[in-house]
Amino acid sequence: MRYTVNKLNCLLILVLLVFSSVGHAGTGVAIDPSKAQAYTPAPENLKARERFQDNKFGIFLHWGLYSQLGGVGSPYGAEWIMEDLRISGPKYQRLAEFFNPTGFDAEQWVKAFKDAGAKYIVITSKHHDGFAMYDSKVSNFDIVDSTPYKKDPIKELANSAHKHGLQLFFYYSQLDWHHPDYYPWGRTGHYTKREKSGDWEKYLQFQDAQLKELLTQYGPIGGIWFDGWWDQEDSNNWDNWQLQRTYKMIHELQPATLIVNNHHRFTVPGEDYQGFEQQLPTNQERLGELPLEMAQTMNGSWGFSLTDDNYKTTKELVQTLVSAAGRNSNYLLNTGPMPNGKIQPENLKTFAEIGQWLKVFGKSIYGTRGGPISPQNWGVSTHNDESIFIHILNWQADTLSIELATPIKYATNLRTSKPVNFKQFEGAITLEDLQFDNEEYVQVIELKLND
Repeated sequence: MRYTVNKLNCLLILVLLVFSSVGHAGTGVAIDPSKAQAYTPAPENLKARERFQDNKFGIFLHWGLYSQLGGVGSPYGAEWIMEDLRISGPKYQRLAEFFNPTGFDAEQWVKAFKDAGAKYIVITSKHHDGFAMYDSKVSNFDIVDSTPYKKDPIKELANSAHKHGLQLFFYYSQLDWHHPDYYPWGRTGHYTKREKSGDWEKYLQFQDAQLKELLTQYGPIGGIWFDGWWDQEDSNNWDNWQLQRTYKMIHELQPATLIVNNHHRFTVPGEDYQGFEQQLPTNQERLGELPLEMAQTMNGSWGFSLTDDNYKTTKELVQTLVSAAGRNSNYLLNTGPMPNGKIQPENLKTFAEIGQWLKVFGKSIYGTRGGPISPQNWGVSTHNDESIFIHILNWQADTLSIELATPIKYATNLRTSKPVNFKQFEGAITLEDLQFDNEEYVQVIELKLND
């Protein structure tokens, strides 16, 4: 995936590095699902999928060595700066000498995410640069062995998340610009000054060893969020990645752990939900029967950026959360923690505002499924066993007619708790005397079903 240190420290670090600009190649490799082994999810996995869909809202965290450079000079995103600025591996590794996030406080993070209404956390355990943000025994290129910090923030985050009832997921990059056995090279990482040789099978064994660490050292793990599969150009990519072997190992270690792969393709056997990067699932997408998730950044960068202040408003983010729920999808909202280990204050403010909205309207999001009304120009709907929730996003008239044959007992405005007048006739319902507040993110009408 693509995008406080102070500026002086950032410049001092940049002086150590030699770089120039580079663009990014596209993605897209054919896969052959017919070669896949049959996958029968365990009962624990099926239950975990239901919980995942009930949770609806998660926080994504892109945090690593790249955070120190703040995306300065990178045209795409802070987390891609090694590639974008053509920083060699030896020079990039020097960043570890400066990485000392003493401001990190797992309790503060988790409490902020919980107050935001999030039910799960996804954090980068290893991004494309190959640096492990946990204590890895199969690599010294990690936060414990290579930095002055010498502690495992993932362990602290896992303990705090479990304590407060939030699930922890691990983002893991299959692409690795650091490991010598990540060879043949793919579309990226050509400026690292690695040897043009390596043993691909050894790299896969290394990858699986790190995944095993993540699944055996941090308690119950909600899911593994893969990225980077798209880097390899080989048409035999399906076989080369040995996805079935890796997925099987994950499910054997923790049957309830869900797997998603950001390969921008239809899901393959062994995966437990389908992900979408920076876009809502639509009818035009190849949607399967698996749960869905949309991941989105607050600005244009996944990692911490000193220069990207193009933040989405809280209203925009809440409306996207609602739009995702109406399409039967989770919403995974990203923030890039600062290199000192703190969350940006402006992001904390936004999280708090989302949390305040969910305190009032959460019943229309959590535990619901999309529909029964398909997304419309005026907005979306969600439902549970007792109610249908109409989320009005784009409508200013005082009446709204909706195709709906289900008998309705009464209608209520969730913000005011006041009844909403309606008329129901064969195949449709008309909501009347609607009142709109320009400061309101979304108008939510609960339609109570007949017993």
